[in-house]
Amino acid sequence: MPTPNISIIIPAFNEEANIEPIFNRIFQLLREEDYEIIFVDDGSTDNSFINIQKLARAHPQVKGVSFSRNFGHQAALKAGLDHAKGNCTISIDCDLEHPPEAISKMLAFWREGAEVVISKRENSLKTTFFKRYSSQTFYFLLKFISDIQVEPGTADFRLLDKKVVQACAAITENELFWRGIIPWLGFKTKTLWYHQDQRQHGESKYTLLKMMKLSLVGITSFSIRPLYLSLYLGVFFAGSSFVYLLYAVTIKFLTNDSVSGWASVIASVLLIGGMQLLILGVMGIYLGKLFMQSKGRPQYVIRETLPTALQKQELKRVV
Repeated sequence: MPTPNISIIIPAFNEEANIEPIFNRIFQLLREEDYEIIFVDDGSTDNSFINIQKLARAHPQVKGVSFSRNFGHQAALKAGLDHAKGNCTISIDCDLEHPPEAISKMLAFWREGAEVVISKRENSLKTTFFKRYSSQTFYFLLKFISDIQVEPGTADFRLLDKKVVQACAAITENELFWRGIIPWLGFKTKTLWYHQDQRQHGESKYTLLKMMKLSLVGITSFSIRPLYLSLYLGVFFAGSSFVYLLYAVTIKFLTNDSVSGWASVIASVLLIGGMQLLILGVMGIYLGKLFMQSKGRPQYVIRETLPTALQKQELKRVV
């Protein structure tokens, strides 16, 4: 079949009720375009892949990738990029919080010369105080710790030129953080502002634990500065302990007083012990990342792809 001009990647995890609605909106939007839609089923336990199969039978531009289990949203994006054939590739979430209508503006930026089009929310519906400020804290820490400039409020709703997708194919990291990888690549970037819509069906699959894990991956994937901070903290507390030791010895032998205050001593010991555990934890994270990367395991495992060989033969006869 001919190479499409536009590839649309849609990761889906237990989104059976949103598969057809997002396809219909994209279908209406890109009616005059040459495109393909790649649904990546991230190990769903509902009828998400069955609904993708129904669309693939009725629409030759629909393709599907089904994981053997849940590998995560970032791995699903990687699978979509690996299978995309278009001159540009757009990733969008399946829950319809990213408005498909913004794709037209992305394509306009791309045709004007942008190699990457990132998106930023102008509003954030139903965002709790904790989520809003924890997100701001994460982006502040990421900017402080790493050398990568990730714009606050950005999402995985973006357009990539074909040359950028080819560069992404060389990424072999086990722990992926595309919001940091894309600016690290350094291509010509344009920013698109959009209004976040309400989720159409179901609930968000990004739990607090998953968001914290993604934040930790983002912070530790682009810098070893946390290790240097651990070293600086160790030097500071070691120096403080040495000064306190000199003070205690001086009081003991040069005066008639003695150093009192067992509570302060215990507090100091607990503080230093806690910092030691923190430093060991930071080192352990980096060693763990090296250990997992050294295994050389694939970033995802595919159980099934659409169209199947039989469907491809049928499509060739139709074409």
